[in-house]
Amino acid sequence: MLTASAAAQSGLQCSGTQKAWTVAELLFGRNNVSDKAWDRFLADEVTPRFPDGLTVYDARGQWRNPETKKISRERSKVVMIAMPPAEDNQTRLDAVIEAYKTRFKQQSVGLILRPSCVSF
Repeated sequence: MLTASAAAQSGLQCSGTQKAWTVAELLFGRNNVSDKAWDRFLADEVTPRFPDGLTVYDARGQWRNPETKKISRERSKVVMIAMPPAEDNQTRLDAVIEAYKTRFKQQSVGLILRPSCVSF
């Protein structure tokens, strides 16, 4: 859970104006998701939950289906969000993931969380 900052819990020592926050990276496969549909999803689901800012970049990913063992390669989007400590961080991330899986009939969305020192 992200009820407290993972960065603060890790004992991370930030210097100067940097603060101990958590950085989340969400990994979205896009084989059947058009650019227009992606833009709409970002505007409807991600931005309202993380209005303070985020970064989106294109990627190429691969994933192995645990049932069929088939490897699928697809274009992807990565959304990186630097989050200050907040009780609802995990809830907001989970909501974005579930919305994507439901809207685009995806089996999964990757999520990487790491403690970081952040300044803007």
